[in-house]
This record gives sequence, C-alpha cells and structure tokens, in this order.
Amino acid sequence: MPSPGDRTDFENADKGFVGTTSQEAITDAEGRVVWDFGAYAFLDGPCPETANPSLWRQSQLTARHGLYQVAAGVYQVRGFDLSNVSFIEGEQGVIVIDPLLSTECAAAAVALYREHRGDRPVSAVVYTHSHADHFGGVRGVVPEGADIPVIAPAGFLEHAVSENVYAGTAMNRRSLYMYGAALPKSAVGQIGAGLGQTTSTGTISLIEPTLSITETGQEEVVDGVRIVFQLTPGTEAPAEMNFHLPEHRVLCMAENATHNLHNVLTLRGALVRDPRVWARYLTEAIEMFTADSDVLFASHHWPTWGTRELTAFLSQQRDLYAYLHDQTLRLLNRGCTGTEIAEMIELPPELERAWHARGYYGSVSHNVKAIYQRYMGWFDGNPAHLWELPPEESARRHVELMGGAQAVLSKAEEAFEAGEWRWAAQILNYAVFADPSHTAARELLAKVYDRLGQGSENGTWRNFYLQGAAELRGNKPQNTLDTTSPDVVRALSVEQVFDSLAVRVDGPRAWGTRLSIDWNLTDLKEEIRTSLANGVLTQSGTHDGTPADLTVTLTKPQLLGLLATGGLDGAQTSGDPQALTTLMGLLDAGDRDFDIVTP
Repeated sequence: MPSPGDRTDFENADKGFVGTTSQEAITDAEGRVVWDFGAYAFLDGPCPETANPSLWRQSQLTARHGLYQVAAGVYQVRGFDLSNVSFIEGEQGVIVIDPLLSTECAAAAVALYREHRGDRPVSAVVYTHSHADHFGGVRGVVPEGADIPVIAPAGFLEHAVSENVYAGTAMNRRSLYMYGAALPKSAVGQIGAGLGQTTSTGTISLIEPTLSITETGQEEVVDGVRIVFQLTPGTEAPAEMNFHLPEHRVLCMAENATHNLHNVLTLRGALVRDPRVWARYLTEAIEMFTADSDVLFASHHWPTWGTRELTAFLSQQRDLYAYLHDQTLRLLNRGCTGTEIAEMIELPPELERAWHARGYYGSVSHNVKAIYQRYMGWFDGNPAHLWELPPEESARRHVELMGGAQAVLSKAEEAFEAGEWRWAAQILNYAVFADPSHTAARELLAKVYDRLGQGSENGTWRNFYLQGAAELRGNKPQNTLDTTSPDVVRALSVEQVFDSLAVRVDGPRAWGTRLSIDWNLTDLKEEIRTSLANGVLTQSGTHDGTPADLTVTLTKPQLLGLLATGGLDGAQTSGDPQALTTLMGLLDAGDRDFDIVTP
C-alpha cells in the first residue's frame, strides 16, 4: 500500500487554486438540479467503517471544485462534472479543452473562468477523445452560430455517435449502476466513482469537428498558440489524442494517464481496449514530450508538476498497463482462465506503492478478465461452459440441488456471518433468480452487497454493489440518462442511421417479411436501398434494377424526423407507403429500465 502520510496528491490538487462558485448547485432551464456542489460535504470528515479508507481519500481529492491555474495562461475548472474542462488563453480569446458532459455544467465552468480571468470569447474547442463527458457540454461554451475551429482526433465523430446509439440503451442502464447517480450521497451510499464524483444529469450536445488531427506530430497554431498532437487510437477511447504546448512547456494526456488505474473494459460496457498499444503510446509520449514539459495535466484529476515527477508518473502508468497485459498473456499461455488469472496477479511493489496506480476506477481484477476476453473471447475452453443453462433455469436447478431456498438461505447466513461475502453473493444470487419474490433471500443478498460495496476500494464496484442492493429492496430509479441527444443523432452518417435501425429489427417477428425501400437523399445526393429479408435489414448503394416497394425522396433532416415519428410528412413518395409502416412496426424500442439483479 502507499504511505497514508503522503500528502503530495492533496498539495497538487490544491495547487493553483483561484476560486470557486458561490452556487450551491447547477440547474437546468426547468430548475432541475444537474450538479450538486454540496452533496459531498460529508467527505470532509474522517473515514467511517462504511467506506474503504483508500477510496474515501480519493473521493476527498476528486470532490474539490473550482478554477485552478496549471501554468501561465493554462487553467482548469475541476469538480463541476465527472471530468475537467481546461482553458488555454490565446491571442484573441480562450481555447476550451473537453467541455464536460452537460451544457449547464460547461456554462457554469466558463462563467467561473471569466469571473476571474475576464470575458474572453471562446476562440476554439478541442475534444481530446470520443467519450461524451468530453464533448457533451460544448453548446454551453460555444454561442449559437459561432464560427470557430472545433478540433478532434481522426475518427472522433464515428465513435462518438456509434457508442452512444448502437448499444446506448444498455450502456445507459449500466451507467446508472457504475456511477451511482441515483444513490444517496453519504458515507453509507455513493461517495464517488474514482475518476470523478459522478456524472452530471444535464443536456448533452455535440458540435461536429471542423479540423481532424490525422497523424502524430501534426502541429496547429490555434489563436496564436502552437499545439503539437499525438494520436493514440485504441487506448482509453477508440479515437483519442494527447497534445503538447511547447511554449508553455505543458503536456495534456487526455484520459490516457490519470491518478488511478483506468478501465481496459468499462463496467458500463464498451469495446475492450488495448493495453499493449496504450503502454506503447505512453512510451511515445515520454520520448516526444516529457523532457520539454514542466507540468502534465489530464481531463480528470489534478496535474503533476516537475519534469522528473511527470516522467516518473508516465513511466509508472505505462508499466501498469504493460504489466497487466504481459502477465495476463503469460498466464493464459499456461492454460489459466481469465477468472483464475484475476486472482493470481499482484502488481510489482513499486506500482503497489503508487497512489495513482490504485484501482479506483478500473481494477486489476476486471481489467485482467478484459485482457483475457480481448485475446481469447468469452469461452474459457472448458466444454462444460460451452452451452450452459440460462441464468433463471440454472438458478432453479442449483437451488433444488442444494435442498431448496431455505437451505440456501441458511448456508448464505453462515457465510455472511463468517465474512465470506463473495460466496454468499453467489449462492444468494441463485436463490433470487430462482424465486425473485423470496423476500428473505433478496434482503440478505442486499446486505451482502452492502458489505461488498462498502469495503471496495474501487468506486465503480462500490456503486454497482450499492445500486444492486437498492434495487433488491425495491428502490429502482427511472433511468433518465440519454446519450442519444438531438445533436448526437444529427451527427450520425446515413450509413449509421440505417445501422441503428438494423440492430432494432425484431428478427423472429420479421422472418417472414420481405420488403425494400429506396431512399433518395437530395441534400447529400445519395441513393440508398434498404432491404428486409430473413429478419435482417441491409443497405446498399446499388441494386439489380428491381423496383423497390417504396421510394422516398427527402433530406437527411427529414429522414431523421421520419424515423423518429414514423410519418412521411414533407417527403415525396412513390409506391406502397405500407412498406414503411411494416418496417417501423418490426422495430424493437428496447427497455431503458431492464432488470439486472433480478430475472
């Protein structure tokens, strides 16, 4: 463990403090609170028995909020959302880096900056990567109709919109667990998420990039500020980049090096990231930039000052991801499975002693399993696991085999009293899935989740356990998070629009339906044919000349409106309008509030 007496992080988190807001909360246009500054005041006290001391310490650090000076002409607002927004002062205005998740929070952050630094106009925006907490607030800082450069890494738009649309419903539901946004903020509830406190709940927006960074070493002069970029695709996000300010001797590491072990596979769900290339890009950043840097900042947490210190920080972060990758591969090549490897790997002593290598957000356990998944997939090679029964049937049979629900409950109570909470959770999960109405089993499993959550060093694990406990007790919140905002939907390419329809087709109901629709998009000068057969919706720019059942001539905005409402208002059509009605009737809306801890 790191030294509890090491206060370096607290000193760095407070360094450069300029001031903070007098607001108690940030609200939206309807007066709804989207960010509460006072919610975490309880963290000022000593760590209680209901929290892991290491996570309590991390949350004390990430709960700090205000405007901070990073270097001359470089500022950050921290603690106004899960992420940070940064400001680089240029010749005519200020360049905004990663404008948070919500427009309301971003507007409050830029207002705080201007309160202390003057009413500088926003002269450019930089998105370091394609996650919503780094672009969603952009319309809170950029006035409507402003003509300024918006800079992003190559591939940004494709990944930013696809992640939030294709599997957005399921990801949003699991995000509620991961960030604990609906949990009470208290010493027995949500105390943070490791990477920041939680996600804001305001309006998500998106302005499309006007300039893509396509290669490492690309330089741009933005409002008189020279910026050198490093592309890092496949690291913390599919499209991501670091950058260096040579004249400021400042290095921005986006989300590739933060003060915790990050996720190789986020618990909300995503594509598995590549820790091998992640480590290599950190090596490249060290070689390209550290000798010419006096301070390093990122899009979460607090900066690191000093050339020697920031070089050591990046080197240890690099070794962290490389070690997990290489040791997982070594052990899987000895025949160990992901679950087994997760119990075997311990970090080297130097990394174990580094606060910034602790698993507050990612964890050694679930990252190792993700690396195994990346290379080997879900199957561990054991034929018994190749075709297992689904959870409910498996649970019923397990409970029957163990002598019934009461016998399971008795054994679980013994395990609970003995502190064997992992085992108690496993067998009680069978009892609940076999009979979700079994009140005693639900309550005991909730108590087990309380203990597992309150003992966890990992903020997202704590939130998952405590949200699971809340729902077992009947406290299931409505999922209000929606990353498919109008801006995100408008940014979809036509191909992505039809892809998003294809994943909603209810295959079995569509087995016997064959239809085709031609879409003539006049503003894009594109012609697309969508065809439904065998429960699959395909799209093509060419066809064999066979007339479609329906031809629709319209613009892309009209297409988006049509798919949202199912109506043909404003579109020109020829053929059978019933084809569209049939297609729309075969789409599955998904379930924003599906069950997780019960069947």
